[in-house]
Amino acid sequence: MVTYSESGVDISLEEVTVSSLISKLKETLNYRDVITESGHFAALVKLGNRAIAMSTDGVGSKILVAEMMKKYDTVGIDCIAMVVNDILCVGAEPIAMVDYLAVEKPDPEIAAQIGEGLKEGCRQAKVAMIGGETASLPEIISNFDLAGTGIGIVDIDNVITGEKIVEGDILIGIESSGIHSNGLSLARKIFFEENNFIVDDALPNDSETSIGKELLKPTIIYVNPIIELLKTDVVVHGLAHITGGGFTNLKRLKKGTGYDIEKLPEPMAVFQAMHSLGVPLKEMYRVFNMGIGFVVIVKAEDAERTINIIEKHNNAYIIGKVKEDPKEKVTIKTFQEGIITL
Repeated sequence: MVTYSESGVDISLEEVTVSSLISKLKETLNYRDVITESGHFAALVKLGNRAIAMSTDGVGSKILVAEMMKKYDTVGIDCIAMVVNDILCVGAEPIAMVDYLAVEKPDPEIAAQIGEGLKEGCRQAKVAMIGGETASLPEIISNFDLAGTGIGIVDIDNVITGEKIVEGDILIGIESSGIHSNGLSLARKIFFEENNFIVDDALPNDSETSIGKELLKPTIIYVNPIIELLKTDVVVHGLAHITGGGFTNLKRLKKGTGYDIEKLPEPMAVFQAMHSLGVPLKEMYRVFNMGIGFVVIVKAEDAERTINIIEKHNNAYIIGKVKEDPKEKVTIKTFQEGIITL
């Protein structure tokens, strides 16, 4: 069995490290009128009757798959997606981004491909790329690293933090394209190190696609369905981007709340392949999105209408419900019919 920590990523240690950093910065929140606490998907700074939402993220080790494939024209989409999907989670509409490209040495051809992806991501998200920075760091960077920071805007009365979530609310999951841009260290280890595949090999349980193409599929940008939903009279209680940490991301929304996830769709072939090759079942749901890239939480009476709105753009499913739980457990009925708790 292969776990995330064995691939070089220790989630628990990351949490402690982040806490150590945040503890030194918490007092800076007093300098401005900040709405959300640290730990949410995006931060909000109040400006009159509106707020600016901010988030920053990167592509991560998916870049190494792009390097293996010699194909760099989609990682820019991932960069945009990881930022704007987080901004959506506070009810804000993303409006602009800046990017940061750090390189071992400048390569105009690779930069052009990265730019194509950034342009396409901005088109899908309807955001402007208003600036950025490129740095040559030969003694620090190997190949390149790509990250971005975005801003969004939201009326104060429309901010969504998760505080309105109550027992009995319904979880609506929006389909992912696959692995998105999280858990690639574990995916690369299980495919390429433990089982000696190469990127051009067919996915073990899907001969129609290669492992490399599957891992490089761009992250879905959820701006269109979520912004359309937020412009209706549906009262949205919570929004969660299912990224690194899998379904534990739901725990960011409201303290004292648990979630019963009972009706996930059948996982895509890439997830079933990784499990069959040696990733433990619980680790799969703790690390990967398992086919659900975004979750919307609404009252039961609004669930059907919410799905109808979202499905103009993406497949969506009722996947579970909210429960009161001081231990904040997420229980999941897995595709092998067993129950796991995160």
